[in-house]
Amino acid sequence: MTTAILMALPETPRNLAGAEAAALLQKFPPRQNLDSWFITEADTDYVLDRLRKHPFRAEGDSAQSTRMVGARAILAWLTTFPGSTWQANWDASPAADSPTGWHRTVRDWAAAELGRRPTSACLASGTLALICADVIRPSPAWLAASSSNALRPAMAAARDPEGFARLEAQFPAAIRSTRHASAALKAVARTLAAFGGLVEDITVGDLLVLLQETSHDAARGARIAYSTLRERGQFPPDAPATLLRIQTRTGQVTPAQLVDRYHLRCRPVRDLLVDYLTERQPSLDHNSLISLSAALANNFWGDLERHHEGISSLHLTPEVAAAWKARVNTVTRRRRSPDGQVIETTTPRNSAPAVKTLVRAFYFDIGQWALDEPARWGPWAAPCPITEADCSDKKTKQRQKTASDQRTRERLPVLPALIRVADRRLKEARVRLDALHAAPLGAQFTVLGETFTAPKGTSRAGLTGQAYDGTGRRRDLEAEEKRAFWGWATIEILRHTGIRIEELLELGHHSIIRYKLPTTGEYVPLLQIAPSKTDQERLLLVTPELADVLSIVVTRVRGENKAIPSVPSYDVHEKIWNDPMPLLYQWNVSGERRPISSNTVRDALNDALMATGITDSTGTPLKFQPHDFRRIFITDAILNGLPPHIAQVIAGHSNINTTMGYNAVYPVQAIEAHRSFIARRRSLRPSDEYRAVTSEEWKEFLNHFEQRKLALGSCGRAFGTDCIHEHACVRCPVLIVDPTERGRLVEIRDNLDDRIAEAKREGWLGEVEGLSVSLDAAEEKLAQLDARQEKKDSPVFLGVPSFSQIAVRAN
Repeated sequence: MTTAILMALPETPRNLAGAEAAALLQKFPPRQNLDSWFITEADTDYVLDRLRKHPFRAEGDSAQSTRMVGARAILAWLTTFPGSTWQANWDASPAADSPTGWHRTVRDWAAAELGRRPTSACLASGTLALICADVIRPSPAWLAASSSNALRPAMAAARDPEGFARLEAQFPAAIRSTRHASAALKAVARTLAAFGGLVEDITVGDLLVLLQETSHDAARGARIAYSTLRERGQFPPDAPATLLRIQTRTGQVTPAQLVDRYHLRCRPVRDLLVDYLTERQPSLDHNSLISLSAALANNFWGDLERHHEGISSLHLTPEVAAAWKARVNTVTRRRRSPDGQVIETTTPRNSAPAVKTLVRAFYFDIGQWALDEPARWGPWAAPCPITEADCSDKKTKQRQKTASDQRTRERLPVLPALIRVADRRLKEARVRLDALHAAPLGAQFTVLGETFTAPKGTSRAGLTGQAYDGTGRRRDLEAEEKRAFWGWATIEILRHTGIRIEELLELGHHSIIRYKLPTTGEYVPLLQIAPSKTDQERLLLVTPELADVLSIVVTRVRGENKAIPSVPSYDVHEKIWNDPMPLLYQWNVSGERRPISSNTVRDALNDALMATGITDSTGTPLKFQPHDFRRIFITDAILNGLPPHIAQVIAGHSNINTTMGYNAVYPVQAIEAHRSFIARRRSLRPSDEYRAVTSEEWKEFLNHFEQRKLALGSCGRAFGTDCIHEHACVRCPVLIVDPTERGRLVEIRDNLDDRIAEAKREGWLGEVEGLSVSLDAAEEKLAQLDARQEKKDSPVFLGVPSFSQIAVRAN
């Protein structure tokens, strides 16, 4: 690794965030702003007379005089600006630029011209009245910047009372009286204020324009309003299913946009790359197209332009090609130091063979296409500067295989601990949330040794999900329960199926099917895995444990009508929104039904793993990736005798070598050969060492097993070995507890609790540590007993064979 200091950063690639919104605006343009309409052409007397009547003036309205003073002053001020309508006057005035800051100008003008200085409250009330009466239509940016909370009720009363009432009635009951529904109605009011008309006149483009001008916090209201209007059929069938993250999504962009991100100076080569990507586009998913454009336009040609000024040909000299291959083998990362200098660090690039393979394919494709279309591709045909040896990734794959196997061997032993902790965290989170729901608002409550204070009030419909802990910090117990549940569900589903993360997130209610065995007529549950990486559908047997997990997930995500709501999901490979489906991995976020993202799943896994306290070989907290469960699943299956070709089908691999690459077991042949060597060496030893057993030795052997009988069960240590725990049987992992002795074990646990409490009172910290180890072991053995008993008493057995049973049948 090398480090250098630069004085300035190179030109950064162009950001395409928001490209999806721009494309949608071209497809669904907003309503055109009219130059003139009836009320904006009316004279001052007509406008003021209209403001004095219903619905702008309600019976007993004490603010009417304030409203009229402000409206009269604003209209008089607007006449000083050019225009034949009030809207034209407004657009020409400084008021059109910002919802605040122009009041002082009007007040000063009114004091000089009208002899009175209206207050800011008068001007704000007058502006609101003119907007509701459709005299003026501020821009969406103006309305989005306005913090007025009076616009929504005023527009609902004056512009379209029935439309607002119908829209509000269509909101889900869970959010109808919350701030999220209010934000949605406010977004509708802003849309009508900017574009005019009624609620039924709102178009897709209207809300897109408003959403682009709206802050992140207020964007949720516009999205809820859009979803509600779309559900009632107001928008075209091809309108997007949701506007979630529309401001940052790139969507599917054109090859020209992908190439132009890198500011290539040679126009002919730029056009060639665009044509090449256009030809390759039908056979690639969009994410692969993005990667290909980055490799060709940035890593290849962009790098050549940065180091060879004026280059314009694909025919590279040996020196230029060698220099490029040397540069592409490393990656440069830059960071800015506190003194403003840019520090550049160079490390080996892991993807260098892949980049060179893509460039090599580019040269070969051009050469092949030149035979079919000489006029189009012939001028660019050139010898490929990259050999097959340059693209060799054998060492890279070996390093990746070694690292992958190490990850699997490091994580496979800790999986039981992770399962226990995830289950415990979920139970504790539910206990806290239930205690919060049972506590009155503003009351203190204690649960699991923690003291919380419920909030004094809530703007949500139903029960609150937040509380304050003993330090005064606000904790979202509802969010903690959600994260704990989806972390637990993810661990259980992934360890029982070995599916990919994208397949997990695409599981729907329709994925759970049943199959009738042709031999016995028995029905078995199956899990249908949608096509993903290999575009091949497959079916997995559902074990009883997995069936329990899926049942709990289905029960959780069902809506008020007992059906799983259909939500749109984003295809990260194609950069498009899928049609709404009854996904299992979905949740409600502030009134919006959303699919759970892969980042949320990863965070939930790491939260559970952090709670275990397990570290890796370097002492840092161990982390799981969803794909680690896939490797563990395949490794465990093959270790238990499942034939590799069956594991290949279950995993959905098109090549068995890929499946064996996931297998992290130790080399069986080497182990068996070593055992044979030991046997041969033993055969060469003196024969008198293999004499007959004497009666004394046999008696000693039998006495050993008699001495293994303990109060709690029996000892499972090997013959001829001493007790390594000095007869501390509760701690010993080889103690086999008899179920009939559960009561005795409970007494031991309770006694340990009392002794720990006494040691804490007396300050015997060493005693506390030792007793705590024994207590943990007793708790673990009780849990094992309960698990065995629960499994034994389970009333449902689906008849699904385990991997060991399948292996026996196959053999």
